[in-house]
Amino acid sequence: MSNDKSNKMETAGASALDGRSGIAAKPFDVAAVRAQFPVLHQNVHGQPLAYLDNAATSQKPAVVIDAVRTYYEKDNANIHRAVHTLSERATSLYEGARRSIQKAIGASSSKEVIFTRGTTESINLIAASYGRSVLSEGDEVVISTMEHHSNIVPWFMLCEEKGARLRVVPIDDKGDLDLDAFAGMLGPRTKIVSMCHISNTLGTINPLKEIIRLAREHNVCVVVDGAQGIPHVKINVNELDCDFYAFSSHKAYGPTGTGVLYGKQHILEKMPPYQGGGDMIASVSFDKITYADVPAKFEAGTPNIAGSIGLAAALDFLEQLDYGVFPDYEDELLAYAHDQLQQLDGLRIIGQAKEKTSVISFIIDRIHPHDIGTMLDNEGVAVRTGHHCTQPLMERFNVPATTRASFSFYNTREEVDQLVAGLKKIMKVFR
Repeated sequence: MSNDKSNKMETAGASALDGRSGIAAKPFDVAAVRAQFPVLHQNVHGQPLAYLDNAATSQKPAVVIDAVRTYYEKDNANIHRAVHTLSERATSLYEGARRSIQKAIGASSSKEVIFTRGTTESINLIAASYGRSVLSEGDEVVISTMEHHSNIVPWFMLCEEKGARLRVVPIDDKGDLDLDAFAGMLGPRTKIVSMCHISNTLGTINPLKEIIRLAREHNVCVVVDGAQGIPHVKINVNELDCDFYAFSSHKAYGPTGTGVLYGKQHILEKMPPYQGGGDMIASVSFDKITYADVPAKFEAGTPNIAGSIGLAAALDFLEQLDYGVFPDYEDELLAYAHDQLQQLDGLRIIGQAKEKTSVISFIIDRIHPHDIGTMLDNEGVAVRTGHHCTQPLMERFNVPATTRASFSFYNTREEVDQLVAGLKKIMKVFR
């Protein structure tokens, strides 16, 4: 949400990275978009469903559901291991999905696209393989206060194992990263910087270009947790110049249990395998094992074939929907929701960064978030309550939990009004 488009483009990493081209946006037909999401057209407790939990998982368009169903109905077989027709078709679809995702994120080669179970596994892979190879006692890993547990715990475990130090960049009261503090933390012992692209709790869009520029001055590897990035901004990993970018399918309108780790090929080739098993080897004997080339080296066992096919369909759907159009609609919806919620007496929004997108976390005086979430469900409104896997961030703002409404391009002003009406009813009950 910003009145300065050019500033937002620079913050997210230029127009090629965030979908803002400066060209006048085409009208966004939210009704036509909603028609493509079957799950949205239902009642919950007798009320129209207002699904505002998109930061946890997004809903799936019919084209994704159809892609997964078609695979299971016509092409289901294991990949890479057989010469029969179904296996060849499944392999073609799976590797075609990899090439499609490579194109969607601007990677130089399909070898830089590794399929994982999601952002969590991707970051664990980086920590266990790359991190364990480069980190020594006394070295440092830098993260931020706003990180999801998936971008805290793997690094904490690695630092504990290696005798390294985990350093945490502070944020201000609005939820913006303290870039001066970040710059001051970088030094000769810094080996890895791992930051979220967009905060799942605050909606803060981190200035990746500047983060990476500062890290490069010290020759530091940069990992980006892009779980909340891909659904809202256009990514080009080459222009961004991060070393790793991780994201999950289920937050980007694809199936659950699937994700992608992008890594620069020359780095991946030097990393040891993360897991051992079938399909990640070149040869096996009891005396010697040689490993396959990337990406196979990091894809042990049978993967989520249908999930990868569904993810490729989801990213293609986003491209056709147009990153030059729907992010502006999401910004307008966020601005409207901010305005409406701020008018409620006793409600405080946690996180009002200069650059943010699609997430509002809030507390209401004397009403526990879990009560809010339960009572909103009775009004047909789905939100998330709790610490959102960001307990250190909750501590920073001195709150045990928040209620989080997170938006997608298929949400409407009417659903925001439904949220506000539900909150007014709850406040009346408690007061």
